[in-house]
Amino acid sequence: MTRILTLVLILVTAGAFAQSDTTIVTLPPDSVQILNADVPVVSITADDLDNELGSQNVSGILQSSRDIFTATAGFTFGAARFRIRGYDSENTLVTMNGVLMNDLETGWASWSLWGGLNDVTRYAQVHTGIGATRNNFGGIGGSSDINARASDMRKGIRISYASANRAYRNRLMITGSTGMMKNGWSLSFSGSRRWAEEGYVPGTSYNAYAYFFAAEHKINTKNTFSFSALGAPIVQGRAGIAIQEAYDLAGTNYYNPNWGWQNGKKRNARMTFDHKPLFMASHIYAPNDSTKWTTSLIYTFGRDGSSGMNWFDAKDPRPDYYRYLPSYNATFDPELAAQQTTDWSTDQNVQQINWEQLYFANGKNLYSVENADGVEGNTVTGNRSKYIIEEQRADPSRVGVNSVYSRELKNDQHLTLGGSFNHQKTHYFKTIDDLLGGDFWVDIDQFADRDFNDTLISQNDLARPNKIVREGDVFGWDYDINTRLVNLFGQYEKKWNKVEVYTGIQLAQTSFWRVGKVQNGRFPDNSEGKGPSNDFFNFGVKAGGIYKVTGRNFIAVNAALLTRPPTSNNAFLSARTRPETIPGLSNETIYSGDIGYVVRFTKLKGRATFYYTKLKNQVWSRYYYNDDALTIVNYSMSGVDQVNMGVELGLEANLSSTWQLTAVYAGGDHRYSSRPKATITRNNSAEVFASERTVYWENYRVGGSPQTAASLGLRYNSPKYWFIGVNGNYFGNMYLDPNPDRRTQEAIGSYVESDPQVGQLLAQEKLKDNFTLDAFAGKSWLVKGYRIAINLSVSNILDNQDFRIGGFEQLRYDRTEVNKFPPKYNYLYGRNYFAMLTFSF
Repeated sequence: MTRILTLVLILVTAGAFAQSDTTIVTLPPDSVQILNADVPVVSITADDLDNELGSQNVSGILQSSRDIFTATAGFTFGAARFRIRGYDSENTLVTMNGVLMNDLETGWASWSLWGGLNDVTRYAQVHTGIGATRNNFGGIGGSSDINARASDMRKGIRISYASANRAYRNRLMITGSTGMMKNGWSLSFSGSRRWAEEGYVPGTSYNAYAYFFAAEHKINTKNTFSFSALGAPIVQGRAGIAIQEAYDLAGTNYYNPNWGWQNGKKRNARMTFDHKPLFMASHIYAPNDSTKWTTSLIYTFGRDGSSGMNWFDAKDPRPDYYRYLPSYNATFDPELAAQQTTDWSTDQNVQQINWEQLYFANGKNLYSVENADGVEGNTVTGNRSKYIIEEQRADPSRVGVNSVYSRELKNDQHLTLGGSFNHQKTHYFKTIDDLLGGDFWVDIDQFADRDFNDTLISQNDLARPNKIVREGDVFGWDYDINTRLVNLFGQYEKKWNKVEVYTGIQLAQTSFWRVGKVQNGRFPDNSEGKGPSNDFFNFGVKAGGIYKVTGRNFIAVNAALLTRPPTSNNAFLSARTRPETIPGLSNETIYSGDIGYVVRFTKLKGRATFYYTKLKNQVWSRYYYNDDALTIVNYSMSGVDQVNMGVELGLEANLSSTWQLTAVYAGGDHRYSSRPKATITRNNSAEVFASERTVYWENYRVGGSPQTAASLGLRYNSPKYWFIGVNGNYFGNMYLDPNPDRRTQEAIGSYVESDPQVGQLLAQEKLKDNFTLDAFAGKSWLVKGYRIAINLSVSNILDNQDFRIGGFEQLRYDRTEVNKFPPKYNYLYGRNYFAMLTFSF
């Protein structure tokens, strides 16, 4: 009881600290008001060490992925888009067989590469937060290495069928592995299909396959070769996001503006097409029991596309366009607003995309294009499409090699040395997916055609003025982004009876550049050909240790300092048209640390961790339609600082041999902490609307994730191989990320402090706190060597359909009428389930 009371006291104390919810905003502030930071997670050893910890060294304490906090944050909190410590995914490195899987342009892990291969990716070694890792330097959010070697897959056959009412309705999966055979070979395969005519959100569809094959040959005691190939083709209809007025008019918070009826079927304009096969070969050289040298090579390529509507010289076809909503007309034409309200509730041709009208408009637009394709006297006549479905492509190809040398030294010391080379080329372009009954599309920029009295300026491809494009043709933009990363790292570990320490270092060089494939009429001098290379040299150092207070009480400390380059997807002003980058582009700097207390008793396990992280000099880049400029603008910021601090608490108590209690709490304070400098440029010319504009972002909360989350769970494990459990979950301190331009002197300079517009422009919206209830159960049988299992989980049992889990302030805004372009929101699914039947032998 004393142990439980002690841990509860830690929970309450840290919880009180992290519950602070004071937001102070001034413009301009007199000084930087807060400095926050973030620190990694401490994990604990696996359950099979429970009875031996009293006499063991502390190796493995930070290596286990079975930490109750991490498990709860990843699964239970994931539905609400909770991010551990508020980190974006570029702060966590994902590798497969030791080779980096994070996309080089975004820094994000490419999970779509292996979607649907759950039986394969379950074999992963997870390190949470800063810590000792032997595949790479790691990230401040941790690392995860997926083991795709055939010899490490579970021997046997596993077949499963799952039913759900989420993104997909059905899933069928089969996996088989031979294990290591007498001839030194091991083979493994897996395949799955996931599908739904319509998912939880109306108008969405899902059709996905996945495949995996691996072979491994142990040539002798020193040399092993392995090969893996996998892919996950998917075609998916996307759900949209809308303002609250549209949800209310439609009568549901799952209104999806992306679809409409066509020939009696729902057709979605926004489809995802993704398939990027991955091939990997590895060689392991182990001359003795204490030395291992692993070298892996990967190659991946494929298609990454997303469709959407485009239009020229025509009305906006989006059903939720702000001029089509009653609120736009309520003041100056209330009768029209009332009619629109009625139409929204009774006519789905108003509420959804009217495909029939788009085909009608295209079929009645007879047009002659003179000097078509740049050929003098070449006239093309036909129905020029006013509306089309285009597919925006970002097709990557990548080669990578990773080599890691690992050696156990004398006196409980360990040395790891490694290096890697990665090169990624992503081809960005657009194609015509559907002319919607028209005969052709003309490849000119509609904003340039309107803004400039020059027919050449509006051309997207000067080599073919008045370019005629048809279905399957490339148009709009066409360029490559190349990114090269060279990395070296080293790590030293040392163990004593009561102490473990480690230290690591990293050196890296990153270069990225643009290669234009067409000469653009707005930027004829630099849009085509190879642009300048952007080169960055980076370093990282980390250190940490564990102190064994007693056999079951540990103190863990970690710290890291590192720099990293800006990601290329944020670095360019407008990569679609030119190679210029954001002014002031330079390395980011990260300081991070944590301190944690871990207890592991037979009936009680727990962890309390305080973390602090400061991210300095980040870049931020978006584009949107600006009503003042009446055109698309590029809005970029440099010098974006962010501080994350908070506590993580996890408790797992065995109340008896069958009853288990879990309690998890995350309390964070994640804020912007600088005054970034903004640059605003016209997308279709070199005109600069603003330079070095100060954005007063300090002390605004970072949006997109609950900063407070808690879960209390109770589980019963029957001796007869069945279990049942329930979790109650709380989410709070959720904010919309602020629009930077609304927090500038230019936005409020014409107002006095008492004007209501000032408060509206500066205020940051906090979403309502919410509660969910989840339940799960399972049962397994062993019949003549065959295992049959059934598992069921039901999330959001109370069917809370008013839980806003995210959204954004629109960048487009009117400073005299802030509510003209209100925020857009998305909502947590209501009651949903996942049920799976498994047969294995």
